[in-house]
Amino acid sequence: MAARTRLSLLLPQNLPRFGHLKLVHTEAVAKEPAYPPIVPSLTAKSNSARRRQIEEQVKKISASPVEEKLSLITRIQRLKFVVYPQTFARNADKWYQHLTKTAYVPGLPEKSAQDAKTVGDDAFADIRSLVTRVILHEHLQTRKRKPFLYRHQEQLVGPFLKNLVIALTHSLAKYNPVLQRSSLDISPQVNFYWRRGKRIIPKGHRRGRPEPIRFQIDDNPHSQIRITEQLPQFAPLEASYSAEVPEITLAPNLMPLFRRQYENNIFTGAKLPDPACYGHTQFHLVPDRFHRDRMSREQQSDQVEVFLRANGLASLFAWTGAQAMYQGFWNHEDVTRPFVSQAVITDGHFFSFFCYQLNTVALSVETDANNPRKNILWGTESLRLYESVEDKEVVGLNDAVIKLLVQFLMNQP
Repeated sequence: MAARTRLSLLLPQNLPRFGHLKLVHTEAVAKEPAYPPIVPSLTAKSNSARRRQIEEQVKKISASPVEEKLSLITRIQRLKFVVYPQTFARNADKWYQHLTKTAYVPGLPEKSAQDAKTVGDDAFADIRSLVTRVILHEHLQTRKRKPFLYRHQEQLVGPFLKNLVIALTHSLAKYNPVLQRSSLDISPQVNFYWRRGKRIIPKGHRRGRPEPIRFQIDDNPHSQIRITEQLPQFAPLEASYSAEVPEITLAPNLMPLFRRQYENNIFTGAKLPDPACYGHTQFHLVPDRFHRDRMSREQQSDQVEVFLRANGLASLFAWTGAQAMYQGFWNHEDVTRPFVSQAVITDGHFFSFFCYQLNTVALSVETDANNPRKNILWGTESLRLYESVEDKEVVGLNDAVIKLLVQFLMNQP
């Protein structure tokens, strides 16, 4: 028979009582178990999954170096609207203002005129005689040969503008040291790709889904000057908050703009490692189809300045936008400082001057919701350089146009 152990023998009777003591483990607070956060699947077909995919993509692009960042931004190649800087669409400047979130201010910025360094009377007289020689040389070449059909601007006015830009840049380099370290591009290529607005896909396997509206500018200026330091801003960023930008609710294809599918490009006219990565001044030639007399006969005189404004706006937006992208800014990382460039548009006789300040590249629906910044374009009406050439003399040479050319080229950081 198994032996039985009495409890009183194991526990002595004279043990002290512990009822007055509080044990710590008896009052421990129960903690909630820690679970990993619940996140949507990256492969699911839902709105939350799509939002997570976008967030992961934004993080990846933001953490990448500039060269890889540009590649990731332009990687997805879908149909996009091709914006032509030189277009004969009616009221194209209003459309371009809306697509680029740009406000137009008539006249040139006051800060540009105040800060511009002037040359002396003797130097201006030399520059005036230089412009006269270039005009006479162009007139002599015009008498020697007749250009091919629809190639007058390319064969006659193009060499005139090239000689004028080279001569002025060389002459003013002694007064503006920035021009001594600048790069002059002849017939460069400038590209910019961005998103603005959204639409609902009407048909196809992606029908019903929202997608951003994509745009591309492929510009070919006559020449451009690039510098190693950035030009100063014309106005502070806060000054653009109260500017007004036309709001157009119609689809871009009613302008009309047409959608194409090819490689997305962002290019300033030079590769990324080039030290002259900031824009100074662009020079543009109007096409042969741009005839002031014919537009006047067709009662479209009001579209003459519209054409020039649209050209200056689209070209300078593409150039400054590409410069900002080269510095690492993009849609989800807006610029921290303005980017400034200038443009001169001419047909050989009339000159138009434009100044552009890029204050924001956050133009998509997601980033533009609470963004008060607006880009600004300043511009002049067309100014005639000279009336005609008679007996080897330039008649009616306009000193105001020459002074504006000098003012633009004398602008420096």
